Amino acid sequence: MSVKCGIVGLPNVGKSTLFNCISSAKAEAANFPFCTINPQIGSTAVPDKRLEKLVEMVKPKNVVPATVEIVDIAGLVKGASKGEGLGNQFLANIRETDAILHVLRCFDDENIAHVDGSVNPVRDKEIIDTELQLKDLETIENRLAKVSKQAKTGGDKNAQRLCNVLEQYKAVLERGQNARSVILDNKEDQKIAKELYLLTNKPVMYVCNVDEKAAASGNAHVDAVREAVKDEGAEIMVLAAKIESDIAEMDSYEDKMMFLSDLGLEESGVVRLIQKAYSLLNLETFFTQGEPEVRAWTYNKGDKAPQAAGVIHSDFEKGFIRAEVIKFDDFVKYGSESACRAAGKLATEGKDYTVQDGDIMHFLFNV
Repeated sequence: MSVKCGIVGLPNVGKSTLFNCISSAKAEAANFPFCTINPQIGSTAVPDKRLEKLVEMVKPKNVVPATVEIVDIAGLVKGASKGEGLGNQFLANIRETDAILHVLRCFDDENIAHVDGSVNPVRDKEIIDTELQLKDLETIENRLAKVSKQAKTGGDKNAQRLCNVLEQYKAVLERGQNARSVILDNKEDQKIAKELYLLTNKPVMYVCNVDEKAAASGNAHVDAVREAVKDEGAEIMVLAAKIESDIAEMDSYEDKMMFLSDLGLEESGVVRLIQKAYSLLNLETFFTQGEPEVRAWTYNKGDKAPQAAGVIHSDFEKGFIRAEVIKFDDFVKYGSESACRAAGKLATEGKDYTVQDGDIMHFLFNV
């Protein structure tokens, strides 16, 4: 399953520095706007101690972790929805992502220019929100212009349903709210909403980029962001991108952990960010294991066994017969698949089984 998160924010808030830390690719980082013009894309493994444990036990020839694609999207500016600062290109890049990591500058440094002249993360957030909302409103109004007449005069029930959904989004966007604030209970309406690809309907995590002193506890800028987004239901996390850059250059794991400990942190912000981005999209992991390969697979929380099988190959889902499932803790306790089978800890599950995070699975199918 391909998962893509886009890093957005105003110029010079630390987007590219953060991208360099979490991605195998490297984006140019410099102290001027539009240093990043084309989106930089990199893939990074999802840190998972369960996978490490399985590798230690099974000793496979190959290991494949779950991954997340990270896209460093060039800095947006006021007027982007109307094409300012290459805005249309940047907004199109955001549309292609599954979730948004919105980086906010929460540190003071007179040596790093701010595009608006002062550090105010709440104002910065509102600038980005407004540009995305305006673009979504344009999308909604264009669709309404095409289907509203058909809905009123043609008696087309599908057009009427689409109009109803569009009108709900139009109302909140005109109030300066994000599309994600609309709650749709009907599954057909939810499907319509998904196909609109609205920018402000994507899950968002606000990443407060602080200095070293605030890495563990945050600061007044972070407090202001928390207050501003308290009703959004959005994720917030605090990290110091400059520190993460220093950690990324360290070769020794012990040195990294000692450095983090000195700052009052148990693990790096990058690890927390990737894990939070994964859960932001309501994703979980199941495993397959054997001497040839131990692999982590990404699936949507709530998926049934056939859907999870389809993550490996579409033929697995089409011809699904059953799944053999071992709970991760049982595998660790008994030490192997054969020992789990002997202890009655290998369950045979059918099409109605809801996959659980950490399940170790083997699928039987026939095509």
